[in-house]
Amino acid sequence: MKRAAGGRMRELDAGELPGAVVFARMGPELSCELAVGAAVLAPERHEARSGTVYDLASLTKVMATTAACMLLVAERKLDLDQRVGEFLPHFSDAPKEKITLRHLLTHSSGLRPWRAYHADLRERELRRGETLLTTREGRDSIVDRVLRSAPLHEPGEASIYSDLGFIALGELVERVAGEPLDRFCERRVFEPLGMSRTRFQAVPFEGARAEYAATEMCGWREKILWGEVHDPNAWAMGGVAGHAGLFGTAADVMRFADEMLAAEQDRSEVFDAATAREFFRRQETAGGSDWALGWSTPTPGQSTSGTHFSSRSIGHTGFTGTSLWIDLERDMVVVLLSNRVHQVAKRSRFTLRPRVHDLIWEAFLAA
Repeated sequence: MKRAAGGRMRELDAGELPGAVVFARMGPELSCELAVGAAVLAPERHEARSGTVYDLASLTKVMATTAACMLLVAERKLDLDQRVGEFLPHFSDAPKEKITLRHLLTHSSGLRPWRAYHADLRERELRRGETLLTTREGRDSIVDRVLRSAPLHEPGEASIYSDLGFIALGELVERVAGEPLDRFCERRVFEPLGMSRTRFQAVPFEGARAEYAATEMCGWREKILWGEVHDPNAWAMGGVAGHAGLFGTAADVMRFADEMLAAEQDRSEVFDAATAREFFRRQETAGGSDWALGWSTPTPGQSTSGTHFSSRSIGHTGFTGTSLWIDLERDMVVVLLSNRVHQVAKRSRFTLRPRVHDLIWEAFLAA
């Protein structure tokens, strides 16, 4: 069961997204590859293809930052219950001195969800005549402000999804690994796994834009984003950050997912099995939290994975319209890449994700 292209999604006809690429498989026998609609509508039209490179958005959190933490924990360079202040001095004093790596990975550190640091840098540029956006100085300024920021609550008290927490994690990885996050991930994750089209896309863009899906018309950048990271803080940091910045194809995301399954089954040559199983376990560090370490797990009736993924599943989504779900129990993977924020007629609530997952499950089970 394999399909390369064709078909429609009602969201395309409703103007809620321009196109999408879906790769899925269940075990070694059942697979699906689907590319529909457009990768770019303006300034010129390009059809979505199986090899289109998408802005993976917050899939960066699992495919880069979490994966890097898995490697460093397995090598005992980090401990999950180690206080972050041992590596990041601004976390060594009250009220952040009790925050651990586990808290950051489960979004229970208390750090704010998001702040418009890019807008602050632009204001400084206009006021002082400096060049900060996309520079190393600008990146360091954002990281410094994140590390100095005050938490909203005590660590472990609640889980609130936090880009700031993963910006801090990206900095932590760099300090422990002794090299930039993008280089570490390329050397230790993407190259060993043969993910040749996965990379942090540095700013300014250099490459063949026709290979990329575009995202939205950015009002403050005054252009359609095409090959440049959508997330404004990641862009202001030069395109490399712990929370966003990664680009890739559906095939590469599938390759990464297969390695997560291999790690769970003690078949991976890159990731340690015991470490992987701990990262994939729902942590329950805060009441009702569905977070594993870096990964989300299905919440019945609310999950973007739909209704069929087992409780032993892990996944994540990205704002641009991306998602990855892996059923560890049933050897099932669904990769959905889209650019739902590109030239849409109306802002989508994106009910597409759970519907696609359910349809694929039902088609595989009927095969």
